[in-house]
Amino acid sequence: MMWQVRAPRLRDARTVAHRAAVVLSAAGLSATGRRPAADAWILVQATAGATAAWLIARYLLDHPAPFFAPIAAIIALIANLGERGLNAVRLLLGVIIGLLVGEIVLVTMGAGTGVMPVAILCSLAVARVVAEPPIVAVQAAFSAILVVAVGDVEDGLERLVDALTGTGVALVFTQLLFAPEPLALLRRAERAALTAIADGLATTARAIVQNDDELADRAVEELGDVRDRLADLRKAGRASTDVTRRALVWRAHTTVIVRENENAGHLDLLNASCVMLARLVAAADSGTRRRLERPVRDLAEIIASLAGDLGDRETRQKAADRSLGLATHITAEDLPAYSDLAFLANTLRMVATDLMTFAGVDYADAIEAVREGTLDKKVSPPATAPHRFRNWLARVRRR
Repeated sequence: MMWQVRAPRLRDARTVAHRAAVVLSAAGLSATGRRPAADAWILVQATAGATAAWLIARYLLDHPAPFFAPIAAIIALIANLGERGLNAVRLLLGVIIGLLVGEIVLVTMGAGTGVMPVAILCSLAVARVVAEPPIVAVQAAFSAILVVAVGDVEDGLERLVDALTGTGVALVFTQLLFAPEPLALLRRAERAALTAIADGLATTARAIVQNDDELADRAVEELGDVRDRLADLRKAGRASTDVTRRALVWRAHTTVIVRENENAGHLDLLNASCVMLARLVAAADSGTRRRLERPVRDLAEIIASLAGDLGDRETRQKAADRSLGLATHITAEDLPAYSDLAFLANTLRMVATDLMTFAGVDYADAIEAVREGTLDKKVSPPATAPHRFRNWLARVRRR
C-alpha cells in the first residue's frame, strides 16, 4: 500500500520559529540537567583492588601502615576506561620523581626551614618536564613533601614499595582480569543512542495519532537530546580505541574496533535526519500528519528491533530490507515541488537510507537501492570479537 501525498502548505513561519525556540530552549535545559550515572562495576573493581593491595602490603610485605598501597590502586582503577593502566604507570612515575627530588634536596640542603618549598617546586618542575598529565606532578609533589617532612629516606622507600604494590594490583586488574571488552563498550553506547532515536520517533507517531502539538514538540526535544547519547558514543569510541591499544588482552583487535567506530559514526546522520523529520511533522497541519503516522511508526519499530541485537547479521539484514521497503513506498515525484508532503516524503527516504547504511549497506549502494527499489547486496557481517578470546577471558575471570 502506498502512502498518498496531498497536503496544504506549512504553517505560518512565525509559528514555526516560535515552536523551534521553545523546543531548543527546553532541550538545552534537559541536556544541562543530565548527568552520567556511576559505573557500579568500576567501583567494585576499585574496592577489590584497594583491598587486595592493602592485604599484600600489610601481610606479605609486613608494612605496619601501608595506606598508600590501596590509595595507589584506587587512583589507577577509578580512571576512565582505556586509561586505567596508563594512570597506574603515571602514578608510579610521579612517586619515583618525588622520592628522587626529595632525597637530592635533603642531601644537598639538609633539613632547614627553606627546604620544603624548594623540594615542592623542583618536584613539580621535573614532573611537568617528564610528563604532562597532572597526576604525575601531584604524586611527585606528595612524595617529595613526605621525604622532606619526615627527613627519613626509608619512609619514602616504603611509599615507593606501596606504590609498586598498588600499581601492580591495578595493572593485573586492568590488563588481565577485568580489561573491558572494547566492542561491548561501543555496542552499549550504540544501543542507547538507537533506543533514544526509536523512542523519539514513537513519540512523533503518537503525536500524529492524537493530533497533539505539544507532544509533537516534545518528540523534537527527545530527538534533539539524542546528541547527549551520541556524545557518550564518541567517548565510548575513544575509550574502546584506548583499551585496544593499552590492554594486552585486546591489542590484537584494533581493526575490529576501527571498523565499528566508523559504522557508529553513521548514527549522527541518522539522528539528524530523524530530527528533521520530527520538526517537519511538528510544523505540519493535522491532515498532513495523519498520512505519516504509519511510516513513522514503522521506522521506530525498525530502529528498536535493530537496537535489540546489533551483533546479529540477520537482524541487520531485516532492518535494511524493511527500511528499503519503507523508502520505496514513499513517493514524492508527483507532488508539487515545494509541498509539505513532498518535503516529508523525501525526509522519510533520507531516514530510511541512513538506517540502511548503519545496518551495514554501503552508502552508495543504499542510495542506489532506494532509487531502484531493490537491494542486490547483503549487509556486511557485523564486527565480532573472536570467540576463542572471549572464552579465554572468561576462564581467567572465573579463576
